[in-house]
Amino acid sequence: MPSDKRKFGDVCEKLAARHLSSKGFKILERNYLRKWGEIDLIVSGENELHFVEVKGSIFNSKFDHKPEDNVHMWKTKRLWRAIQTWFMEHPDYEDYEWQIDVMAVFLDLEAKRAKIRWTKNVIIER
Repeated sequence: MPSDKRKFGDVCEKLAARHLSSKGFKILERNYLRKWGEIDLIVSGENELHFVEVKGSIFNSKFDHKPEDNVHMWKTKRLWRAIQTWFMEHPDYEDYEWQIDVMAVFLDLEAKRAKIRWTKNVIIER
């Protein structure tokens, strides 16, 4: 049985995927998981790929809270390894431009609504 934390993460990832779909992106994979790393969402546009890390938070009046700051060095290393593996498993995409994005999903549980902040093309240290 999934933990409450996992359920919360699943809801945030589902909302992020729905948001990206509404912007015309095609969801290629959700929760691409290998023992050395995970990618929450892999989406494609026109000849471009986005590897998306989703971070969720409970909404409060301080929208300056940055859950995306929780993408720590160990997470970026695991993400980088997972991206390399994904490309080895999907050679059809080797000519695509690609980037890493972070989506912060803020849930207001009482009002049953969400806000999403999408930070595109983040630079990670390998």
